[in-house]
Formats: sequence, structure tokens, C-alpha cells
Amino acid sequence: MTMAELTKAIQQHIDLDMDAEVAQGMAEHALGFFGFYNRIIDNALEPTDRNLFYMFQDYDLLTTESEETTLWDGREWRIHYWKFKPDLRERVEAYMQRNLQEDDIDPFSDIYSTDGPSIWTREGEKVANPNAFTSDW
Repeated sequence: MTMAELTKAIQQHIDLDMDAEVAQGMAEHALGFFGFYNRIIDNALEPTDRNLFYMFQDYDLLTTESEETTLWDGREWRIHYWKFKPDLRERVEAYMQRNLQEDDIDPFSDIYSTDGPSIWTREGEKVANPNAFTSDW
């Protein structure tokens, strides 16, 4: 996973209007843990970093896995890992290849088109006696 790919994935999954610098900062922070590996051990994370990883998991960017091992004294030990979703790279590539020119359909665009400028005049509401409510009669 490259910085550019993760930055696009963060924007795609979290907020399409997110500033690129904010998304890149989040991507850089996350990639700083992984280095050249495809997974990171959960115990290496501080609580605030773990919260970020849980947020990424909620947005379908990361997943967890665990493995069990037997210690020398016979006890079972479970190790939890974080890793990127296996199909994340393909989803980012598909997102980057999508048609960026989506048609914005305004359902209210033709409300006033049939009436023209006459809708704003009040020709039908002319008062028969314009001075009816004044003292000028």
C-alpha cells in the first residue's frame, strides 16, 4: 500500500470532500506503523493510535487477525494483528478510474421554467380599490 493509494482510500471511505493534506497526514501516520510489513502487532499501538485503527476498520480499510502460540510453560498466547484489507488496493484503483463527471440531476430545476417571468408579477391580484385601507379616500 503506497501513501497515495491510502490517501485516496481514506478520502473515498471517510469523506470525499476531505482535504488532501488531512487524508495524507492520516495515511502517513498509519503507514508509519506498518513500514514494509503487511501487518502490525496490536500491542505496539498506543490507545489513541488504536482508536484511529478502529476508525479505519469501521470504514472498511483495515481488518484484524490473530494467531495462537504455545509458550514454553504450556500456556496458550493469542497475538492480535492489524492489516490492510486484501482488496483495498483494487478498490482504490477502481475508485481512481471511475468516471469523474457525474451528472448532477436537480429535481427542482424545472419548477419555474413553464411559467416564465410572469410568475413573479401579481397581475391577477390587483386590488379593486387601492386606497381601501388608507385614510386617503
